[in-house]
Amino acid sequence: MNRLDVAVIGAGFIARTHIPAWIALGARIRVFSTDGQAAPLAEEFGLTEAASLEEALGWAAIVDICTPTTTHHDIALAAFSAGAHVLCEKPLALTPQNAQRMADAAHRAGRLLYPGHVVRFFPAYVRLRDAVTSGALGRVAVARFTRAGRYPTWSEWFADPALSGGIVTDQMLHDIDIARWLFGEVTRVHATQRGNPTAPDGPVATGSATLTHDSGVISQVLGVWGPPATPFRYTFHVAGTHGTLTHDSLAHPSLRVSGSPAAQGDGVPTGGFGEDPFAMQISEFAAAFQGGAPPRVSAHDGVAAVRISAAARRSAATGRAVAVDDTHSHPLTEENHR
Repeated sequence: MNRLDVAVIGAGFIARTHIPAWIALGARIRVFSTDGQAAPLAEEFGLTEAASLEEALGWAAIVDICTPTTTHHDIALAAFSAGAHVLCEKPLALTPQNAQRMADAAHRAGRLLYPGHVVRFFPAYVRLRDAVTSGALGRVAVARFTRAGRYPTWSEWFADPALSGGIVTDQMLHDIDIARWLFGEVTRVHATQRGNPTAPDGPVATGSATLTHDSGVISQVLGVWGPPATPFRYTFHVAGTHGTLTHDSLAHPSLRVSGSPAAQGDGVPTGGFGEDPFAMQISEFAAAFQGGAPPRVSAHDGVAAVRISAAARRSAATGRAVAVDDTHSHPLTEENHR
């Protein structure tokens, strides 16, 4: 594949974050959406609007799915049938079964499927992974991740758990993926989820999940969707035998390690990333689509994150800890694992 011929499906917020990254790589882009927003989006960026989904998929070498979660599965399968690779915004699907079907379909078609787990490309989390994998923190025992922001009222489907999975599947999946990326497979989860769509100052939702990893690490993920004035904020606190690493995107201008002389170093800014994490993500995916090195996130990672979040939702519904079901997963070939 010499050219980056990309069909962007969807014309909302995520499409707007992906399109500049594709343009910077010199991609030819066609946009399709069923909500009437593809035409103004195409005009704004100087792109071509596809007249139908079939036209968009039949033309493209890569399909970038930026649509509501419940549509991901069918669009991805159609894209693989048309011979295209797929970048799919997270989560891959609402259920583990559909996420696994997407990965299986990619494998059968000999195509690549990558989930949009963009937090893996944020500098603070890259630095955290370096500290964990290098042993700078020693043996990690506990970790805590938080993420907060305004309730996503710009699209009505977010408020319906049947369409979005609620805060656990939509928002907290980011940090669930990060925890697994850092500390390995998750075997058990205990979660809670609360929401009030009619709160006086606007819809609110909260969730928490305590994850038990194969490695023995215990991690906690906390999520908040708050009223419109709620600032976007993410934090982490990771404690090991050699020190503790903390980060707060609002309160601290840099990432700092305390307690370990060997682990001290320059901080990582929370703002002015240098390169947009979405651009970094798409650049890495594009290289892999063109035969280059595998990116840092795979189809298997996308399926695993959906599986853990589904277990968290079951736990929140029952009030009990739930074993993470991996009976539907299977070893992937190296090509599909990419």
